[in-house]
Amino acid sequence: MTDKERELLKLLETRIRQIILQRDELQQQIRDLEGQIDERDERIKQLVRQNEETATLYANLKVARMLELSDDDTRNARLRLSRLVREVDKCIALLKS
Repeated sequence: MTDKERELLKLLETRIRQIILQRDELQQQIRDLEGQIDERDERIKQLVRQNEETATLYANLKVARMLELSDDDTRNARLRLSRLVREVDKCIALLKS
């Protein structure tokens, strides 16, 4: 083997080592990125659950508000009805006199 061939062989070995090191670095980067993806996926699932819970709470609050308004309407209707009954009673009392 000639000196030139030895130099080429050493150069080839050096480049192969560099490629192997780059491959190892890239594999580590891939593992890191996959870990980040897993973390983000878990965070997304958490946020989706939280969003669903918030939507449920909001729907419950809307129903409670509607019931609250209905209670107010019922009270107002009862008050008006009581006033009308008193007026009718007064009218009846005036008719009897």
